[in-house]
Amino acid sequence: MTEKIFVIGANGQIGTELVAALRAIHGAENVIASDINSPNYALRNTGPFEYANVLDKDNLHHLFDKHKPTQVYLLAAILSAVGEQKPKMAWDLNMTGLLHVLDFAVEFKVQKVFWPSSIAVFGPHSPQYNTPQYCVMDPNTVYGFSKLAGERWCEYYFEKYGLDVRSLRYPGLIGWRANPGGGTTDYAVHIFHEALKHKKYQGFLSAQTALPMMYMDDAIRATLTLMDAPAENITIRSSYNLAGISFTPEEIASEIKKLMPEFEMSYADNDPRQAIADSWPKSIDDSQAQQDWGWQLQYDLAKMTEDMLTNLKNVI
Repeated sequence: MTEKIFVIGANGQIGTELVAALRAIHGAENVIASDINSPNYALRNTGPFEYANVLDKDNLHHLFDKHKPTQVYLLAAILSAVGEQKPKMAWDLNMTGLLHVLDFAVEFKVQKVFWPSSIAVFGPHSPQYNTPQYCVMDPNTVYGFSKLAGERWCEYYFEKYGLDVRSLRYPGLIGWRANPGGGTTDYAVHIFHEALKHKKYQGFLSAQTALPMMYMDDAIRATLTLMDAPAENITIRSSYNLAGISFTPEEIASEIKKLMPEFEMSYADNDPRQAIADSWPKSIDDSQAQQDWGWQLQYDLAKMTEDMLTNLKNVI
């Protein structure tokens, strides 16, 4: 059967690359990209596009009715750092938008829904190293507790309505095809841009702040692998832990200097994003994803750094 796939929030860092991957697999005409803003350069003229605001319930209902999607990817969200500046807006967008999509997915008998969670669901009392799938979760950001609440809604809709919702707790994501969207881990993208433009970068996190990260190629592959897995293999209906490569700003700067010896790194003081980073895990245990649907990481820090610099040179 031909899939009809609806991607909401397609302009973002994940959406830009996910739409391209889905169109390569299913055909451009079968993947409808949508966003509240005009399509970015990567989406323009490569397939169908709709304007969609997840808070506009009537218009969203119209789009579900028009396209009758078999799969929906809901990527629209306000991320961690921006969410702390606009907390009530972040809660409304992240929660109300999810509930609209879950309701319409049930109404229109959508076969699969993907919704991204985040390592932001963990908090100061979660184990910081090899954070397990199940543990204390006390997020202290609006983004974090909206994602935790979203996980509970996803599992609820699976249990109550049989909706096949699947989710990943993404670590910080690093890619070269689109700009980041206002997250605490965004320094690991900005550092490459600044290295190539100015040969220096001032980070907003301390040199020794370790965080779980993942190259976008791995994140897209994980998403597609999860969505392709047989339903009986999916044992977690809240959200799967997903581990990447944990490193500090000092370590990524060191890798860049191996390829660009002239690169210089400095550090800002008293940035509010430091407190957010300090409350998050340093490393993640994703053994459940490995066991259930065969997840395996491909990019380490050195391989990712080389690929980022090689590709960004062509677009900066």
